[in-house]
Amino acid sequence: MTTNEIRDKYLEFMESKGHAVIPRANIVPSDDPTTLFTGSGMQPLVPYLLGQEHPAGDKLVDSQACFRAEDIDEVGDNRHTTFFEMLGNWSLGSYFKNEQLPYAYEFFTKIAGLDPKNLYFTVFIGDEKLGIPKDTESAEILQKILEKEGIEAKIAEVGSEEDGSKRGMKDGERIFYYDASKNWWSRSGVPQNMPAGEPGGPDSEVFYDFGPEHDKSFGEHCHPNCDCGRFLEIGNSVFMQYRKNEDRSFSELPQKNVDFGGGLERIAAAANKDADMFKIDVLWSCIETLQELSGKKYDDHKEEMRVVADHLRAAVFMAVDGVTPSNTAQGYVMRRLLRRAIRQGLALGVNSRLSETVGETVINQYAGSMPELKENELRILEVLRAEEDNFRKTLDRGVRELERIAGKEHKLSGEHIFKLFDTYGFPPELSIEDAKRLKFDVEENWQKDFDQHMKEQRERSRTATAGMFKGGLADQSEQTKKLHTATHLMYESLKRVLGDHVVQRGSNITPDRLRFDFSHPQKMTGEEKKAVEDLVNEQIRADLKVEWKEYPTDEAFKMGASGAFGDKYGDTVKVYTVGNPGEKPFSIEICGGPHVEHTGVIGTFKIKKEESSSAGVRRIKAVIE
Repeated sequence: MTTNEIRDKYLEFMESKGHAVIPRANIVPSDDPTTLFTGSGMQPLVPYLLGQEHPAGDKLVDSQACFRAEDIDEVGDNRHTTFFEMLGNWSLGSYFKNEQLPYAYEFFTKIAGLDPKNLYFTVFIGDEKLGIPKDTESAEILQKILEKEGIEAKIAEVGSEEDGSKRGMKDGERIFYYDASKNWWSRSGVPQNMPAGEPGGPDSEVFYDFGPEHDKSFGEHCHPNCDCGRFLEIGNSVFMQYRKNEDRSFSELPQKNVDFGGGLERIAAAANKDADMFKIDVLWSCIETLQELSGKKYDDHKEEMRVVADHLRAAVFMAVDGVTPSNTAQGYVMRRLLRRAIRQGLALGVNSRLSETVGETVINQYAGSMPELKENELRILEVLRAEEDNFRKTLDRGVRELERIAGKEHKLSGEHIFKLFDTYGFPPELSIEDAKRLKFDVEENWQKDFDQHMKEQRERSRTATAGMFKGGLADQSEQTKKLHTATHLMYESLKRVLGDHVVQRGSNITPDRLRFDFSHPQKMTGEEKKAVEDLVNEQIRADLKVEWKEYPTDEAFKMGASGAFGDKYGDTVKVYTVGNPGEKPFSIEICGGPHVEHTGVIGTFKIKKEESSSAGVRRIKAVIE
């Protein structure tokens, strides 16, 4: 079954259950200035889930085009994409768990054709302290559905993701209870963070089991919420059931809502029985075009082809919704997508008409289901063509720069290769190939030198563009300042808890969260994560002063200041200290800002996830609550 068929059959199926099919919202939100792109199916419908009456009624269904810019750097593996479609159905007080869970099961198994023996389910374990009961209703409904199908469906109590890694799965278990970090929805996250009056509720997620062997680098044992690649979440039914009261207790809402979201591409991958999402038809058609253009095979160039396919598909949908490449806001993201795609195309040996040719493939793939693409084909392709032409002129200047370097230098260094990449978009492979053409020697250690310069550039880029990819142009917002300052506290806390081997390897801060990469050889334990959280929050409660002063760079390092760029600073640097006057600072770090003036305004620091980023490098995602 094709991706387009799955989408169409889903809409038809839910329409047969009394749902009104509504059109997709624009990928650029028209009424939400806080975010650059529509990032979920729920986002355009939040006002109606919160009580506003929808003109189409109380049972709705659609397929929403979504874009998540924070995933740009993740594209290249077998399951990350920036653009995706979210299948969604909603009940605005019409039906609840007894109807929704059978709907979802019937769609996955009877309509999409997934083998029920490969489906696993998660539900909310409850919170006794807050008086929120375990969602036994959802678990019992799912158990009855599966047993009716002749599938053994034991129920297991897990708790956290870490608990799952320790416990694993036992024979016959099909339904798993997880805590609020995995199976609770509210706009503020877990129940503890919800303000009085805010609605929220448990959710039930569906996972598809592709069955490869478990990778123990992601934990001792596998379980549905493991990140090793065996399981893929394909759907989530959110039950908006509770409201938080002024006394921090929870009561049931008079109107209970349902929000279901299913990733179309993920469902198609499950239907394809292949964990490589890029082998589904709407993406594979782009891969086939790239193989034809380049003369190279996908199996030998997976990362490059995945980046091109994903980025150009996303650019097509941006273009049809009115985005054009620029240096600000949505246009900045689109320009970044197109230029990354062209760079990877060059690495594949495609030197012309990349975006236009792949763009045509995308438009033709969606011609039947999204006619707006075909209707606006000429305008879309012109936008892509113009940006590619402009970028290739820049690349031409890069060729001339390489020829100039070859005329002056004895060898091409890693620094030269990086500058060509950073300034002119030259992939390293292209620089080396052109150097051979010019009979220009390349230094043996060029890769090490290049990687160092690339690391430094990423740090600068992330600092400069923090907040641009999800929450809008908010790099000077108070929330970003809080998260930026919290990052300083976390970095120092990591060193104190884990050891002096901890060195910053990258960071990205949006108004919603911080992401921090650091050197560490193994997964952090629960105790270590809690120790870091506690140490950070201790400094926040102490309301420490945050100050900066300029110092000569050598003096700054003698003071013990941490610095992400090693010896690449100028003669003077800004040094931020976090600590009370007259006392030894908790943190001393070279940084350009922005920061709060004292830590007491930050809020409560919480690590949401700790995972592998690359060999010997861990990644923390954290928020301020």
